[in-house]
Amino acid sequence: MSQITEPSTAEIVRRYVDVWSEPDPEHRRAAIAGLWAPEGAEFVEGTQFRGPGELDARIAHAYQEFVASGRFIVTIADDVGRHDDIVTCTIQLTAPGGEVAWAARVFLLLGKDGLIREDYQLTVKPLAG
Repeated sequence: MSQITEPSTAEIVRRYVDVWSEPDPEHRRAAIAGLWAPEGAEFVEGTQFRGPGELDARIAHAYQEFVASGRFIVTIADDVGRHDDIVTCTIQLTAPGGEVAWAARVFLLLGKDGLIREDYQLTVKPLAG
């Protein structure tokens, strides 16, 4: 009898960061499906993105605006934490020279299956105008 194992915290965070940098739409949609529950949602700056379609549109837009141009890469600060079903980390847009241009504290609420049910991004360093 096989046993389902929950993904490690490091694996969840790595996959979360990677999805924001994925240039291929099909790979990005597959990555979203592997990270978020079908009814999963992201809450950021007073806006909600629910379900795979809205999450894909949100992430594709962020990729096009910030990463595709080469202006930034998506990185993670050295502050990953976990308490039961909550994973926390700081996601960052980092300029090629290494300067962090934007950062948000992320709280991921996971279901028993290890998929993201709720994703909260709270900006801690706004992007300069």
